[in-house]
Amino acid sequence: MNLDLKGKNALVGGGSRGIGEGVAKALAKLGANITLLSRDARKLGEVVRSLDNSLDQRHSFLAVDFSDIKDLKNKVHHLVLTQPIHILINNTGGPKGGKLTQADPVEFLTAFNNHLVCNQLLSQLVLDGMKKDNYGRIINIISTSVKQPIDGLGVSNTIRGAVANWAKTLANEVGQFGITVNNVLPGFTSTGRLEAIVEYRAEQWGISVAETQTKMESLVPMKRFGRTEEIASAVAFLASPAASYISGINLPVDGGRTKSL
Repeated sequence: MNLDLKGKNALVGGGSRGIGEGVAKALAKLGANITLLSRDARKLGEVVRSLDNSLDQRHSFLAVDFSDIKDLKNKVHHLVLTQPIHILINNTGGPKGGKLTQADPVEFLTAFNNHLVCNQLLSQLVLDGMKKDNYGRIINIISTSVKQPIDGLGVSNTIRGAVANWAKTLANEVGQFGITVNNVLPGFTSTGRLEAIVEYRAEQWGISVAETQTKMESLVPMKRFGRTEEIASAVAFLASPAASYISGINLPVDGGRTKSL
């Protein structure tokens, strides 16, 4: 099985923490050169220094806020002028929790921009390099909510579904160029994002955070939350040459929690 990513360049969104950081580390271990995207320059620098460099890789970062589309476009445009991007990991923090009936319409616009619009922009910027090298992997970190909406995440459920359909459409258009497009759907994964969800649900349910975590873990057939490296392993496989004929899919990595096939 060919998992070798030596000589491949990866652009990893949300790379300063959580799943994004885990994905960057997994790709680096397979030999990829990593460029991280996120707002926190200090944390990005720390992650860059922690990445595997045993194959003389080049790792770097771009500090950018996804709410600033112009800045994002300029910085990534300059990046692709210096090197092709073979692997694009679209990943950014999800919208805050809350019921759909209580969501401000502005929340939808912000989430649509940070997820779908930025995904579209980044994909357009890297496609030429992928086509030229006949190698491309666009992997979107979204949510199991595209298969089964999650209570209390009204805005997120809505926007994640849009991203999933965008990705399937894109996969159909770019497959002829040796480019795959897939969605990885993390379940409950031990990140800062999940901590916030647990706290929100604890407040809604009127029980302690510890009790809430136990209750949520009981919903997972494996009776625990996932680890970031478990999500990252799935992403790394899809980014590899071994996954060359897998495209246009939603891959849940959720310990079996999603009830649909």
